[in-house]
Amino acid sequence: MSRQHTNSSGARAWLGLLVVLGPVLLVSMDGSILFLAMPRISQDLNPTADQALWILDIYGFAVGSLLIAFGTIGDRYGRLRLLMIGATFFGIGSAAAAFAPSPELLIAARAVTGVAGATLLPAALAVLSELFADPRRRAQAIGIFAAAFAAGFAIGPVAGGVLLERFWWGSVFLINLPVIALFLCFAPVLLREVRTTRPGRIDAVSVVTSAVGLLFVIYSLKHTAAEGFSILSVLGGLAGGALLTWFGVRQRHLEHPLMDFSLFSDRVFAVAIITGLLPLAAWSATAYLAGIYLQSVLDLPVLQASLLALPGALVLTVTCVVTPAVVDRIGKRTALLICHFSIPAGLILLLPTTITGGVGWYVASTVIAGFGYGISFAVVADTAVGAVPPERAGSAGAIAEASNEIGNALGIALLGSLAALLFRIQGPDLAPTLDETLHLPDLTAPIRDEAKSAFVTGLHAAAAVAALLHLALGLLALRWLPRSSQADPLPPPDAPAALAHRQLR
Repeated sequence: MSRQHTNSSGARAWLGLLVVLGPVLLVSMDGSILFLAMPRISQDLNPTADQALWILDIYGFAVGSLLIAFGTIGDRYGRLRLLMIGATFFGIGSAAAAFAPSPELLIAARAVTGVAGATLLPAALAVLSELFADPRRRAQAIGIFAAAFAAGFAIGPVAGGVLLERFWWGSVFLINLPVIALFLCFAPVLLREVRTTRPGRIDAVSVVTSAVGLLFVIYSLKHTAAEGFSILSVLGGLAGGALLTWFGVRQRHLEHPLMDFSLFSDRVFAVAIITGLLPLAAWSATAYLAGIYLQSVLDLPVLQASLLALPGALVLTVTCVVTPAVVDRIGKRTALLICHFSIPAGLILLLPTTITGGVGWYVASTVIAGFGYGISFAVVADTAVGAVPPERAGSAGAIAEASNEIGNALGIALLGSLAALLFRIQGPDLAPTLDETLHLPDLTAPIRDEAKSAFVTGLHAAAAVAALLHLALGLLALRWLPRSSQADPLPPPDAPAALAHRQLR
């Protein structure tokens, strides 16, 4: 192969990566861009407490529950085709969300963008693996992919705050449209179609039971937190648990399972995937609650609140970019341990916040925890894709990305519901949410302070629970992750993709 042809192929690969990063950035941004917009949406659409939580995480639920299915579908029917279809519907859903006149329609539009987002991530990661045949280049590209994914989550609230300072809340969705249009124009030119030759069939029953099971469980948690126990919430939770259990049992008897649970028998793989889920759960819940805290408790303007999130977002993004190079020196075991212990160190800094002040504690919390969040993004993506042959890249990448998105949804569902429950128990019991309470007419100062104090208690509880879970995961990692006395070398340039995965230290 001539040098000119090699350079041309290399340039095409990097341009293809640049095109792929647009949708990746949007998918992750849409998981967090509403954190600062919710007070405005609550004022205009007046959603119930239940609806407000669904507006926030029906997107993450849809992405997380369908990622693995679409990873397999892309492997079989074509990843570029799936990317094009997903990008189109992502744009349609974004436009519908921007002009939604009611909470119900906004939830529906967010669900559409979530389903579309589930098609984009695994297909994009698999196409990226095909673009870069050289393992070293592929590792660099995956690191950039992970950084873009992390950056989207981190800068979502910042971008939302800047837009909300000048425009109405629907603008946070319209920014997706130019990026989607550019992708649809350039992707067919720069990206090649990729599919496997023996992918197996798609088990539709597994797709439905996993998605519906998650839906029932999340609904049960939300309903219980907002309104207390009821027959409907208990039955929904039991039905969801039963469906998820059946889903797990079914996978063990399928020739081509939707999720290969046998992979979790490897302790390193299990820790890595939990590392994909738990940090996102902590980050999404605390970012959402902190956005309300800054605006509704401390009465800060939305732009100032968004700028306060910038230091943590910068640390998270830079950490994600440099982590692959650092891991080559210190090993993945050390990197994961830093991740698991820096996140709780940052989370506990939210505990001194009060209804009269806490901006400094908030910024310090996001900066310190940002190191751990950035490491988790970079290490999980590399571990998942590097451990499998190219023909399984879509499915394997989907498991890693699914852990992120399910963590994002469950963080708000579980920790957000915990905060909502404490507000309902300790608050003045005049309205189900803080924003609704503060907008009641003739509200006295003592009642206002009581409502704010109840909300801060919920924020503290969510942060404390997330910190304890990360400490437990850190101790588990200390016990389970193997040690190595030497750094793990990169594979030679012509090594198969399955050997590109470097063992943990």
